[in-house]
Amino acid sequence: MINLLNLFDLIDSLDWFVGFVAGKKNDGYLRFDPQTTCALPEIRDNSKPLMMYIHIPFCEELCNYCSFHKVAFYEDGGYFGALRKEITMHKEKGHKFQSVYFGGGTPTVLMPELLETIVLLKKLFNINEFSIETNPNHLDVEHLQPLKDMGINRLSVGVQSFDDEILKATGRYHKYGSGEEIISKIAAFQDFFPTFNIDMMFNFPIQTKESLEKDIEIIKKLKVSQVTYYPLMISSSTHKEIEQTMGKVDNKRGRAFYKLISEALSEDYQAATAWCFNRKYNKSDSQAAENKVSQLVDEYVINYNEYAGVGSGAIGFLEGSIYANTFNISEYVERIEKGEFPIIARRNCTKREMLLYDFLMQLFGLSLDLEQVSRKHGVNAFLWLFPEIMFFKLIGGIKNSPQNNVLLLKNRYYWVIMMREFFTSVNNFREYCRLKSKTN
Repeated sequence: MINLLNLFDLIDSLDWFVGFVAGKKNDGYLRFDPQTTCALPEIRDNSKPLMMYIHIPFCEELCNYCSFHKVAFYEDGGYFGALRKEITMHKEKGHKFQSVYFGGGTPTVLMPELLETIVLLKKLFNINEFSIETNPNHLDVEHLQPLKDMGINRLSVGVQSFDDEILKATGRYHKYGSGEEIISKIAAFQDFFPTFNIDMMFNFPIQTKESLEKDIEIIKKLKVSQVTYYPLMISSSTHKEIEQTMGKVDNKRGRAFYKLISEALSEDYQAATAWCFNRKYNKSDSQAAENKVSQLVDEYVINYNEYAGVGSGAIGFLEGSIYANTFNISEYVERIEKGEFPIIARRNCTKREMLLYDFLMQLFGLSLDLEQVSRKHGVNAFLWLFPEIMFFKLIGGIKNSPQNNVLLLKNRYYWVIMMREFFTSVNNFREYCRLKSKTN
């Protein structure tokens, strides 16, 4: 009989190996070639609907663990005007969008400008999905009623934890209030939108099993329509600060925490991705008909193969090319005023890189149709992805469906690790772009 300690060591080693290889691969994909043109990728078929990611980099205050592109807000400096011009430039290109995701930063930091931008989007495109991020301090009628009136489908609130000690350590307590105050605001406004998502995090260095269990019980009592439970993701820019304020991150605890989350939520929620959970509704529930809207998730890359990045620091993926807009807000405004797309970095992916991207994203969304991927790329996806498919089958990460051409997620935590490393690499890439923006 295998010694249990040895078994746990083996699991930890596999988790580490998956994370290590994924990190190396992702860093490679996000290494940009200075020779590559920085023009916006030309879309070959303008009839296909796309998704638009819009970045609002402003926050009232900055969180120590966050590596997204953000600046302390005092005035927009013409930012929103430039943003709307960039949106119009996409319309002039003939691009069609059916979904918009506002991320940040804090998109709701300047409501009149946000609302004017939404009006423009509705005028230019046939948008049927709007998702907007916000923070707990904006959970009030002044901010939310106009968004509700605009027909926003999904609001995503950054909570991270209801534990006061974690909120204090992350600098959120004095900004957004205590856990009890945040709970009260969520309870008051969660029915404003078809989908009300709360972003949570696990594996903070000071987080205990007991505090995590308490957070989950609060979620179940609130009955929010969606919860996204991210692992703590550290970039090179946030690593030291997190260690100084909370201690060293131990990724070995991640699997146990994730298992706790998945099992505790399973009675009331079903997995939409490896770390996003939608509330289950009874057939008699009046919201059941709207439950399909809950398929909108923070990881819009799951629902949309291609998306345009709009705004300073936004990243897009079009026609097999990853690109990023300048992180320098002044430069962003200046280039837009000249009628230029403000792209500073671009990578044209190889066929295999695009296949691996689909392999990661679709399986993170719980299944992958090999026939569909083969048609999309014009190759036999099984043969091109044979090493990865065999590896994850051997370690119990994926399995064949009864239809055999569809791969299903068996051990979701491996894909939590994979996406954690993907987003960590994206965060490190942001650091590269920040430096590049400063030197331009």
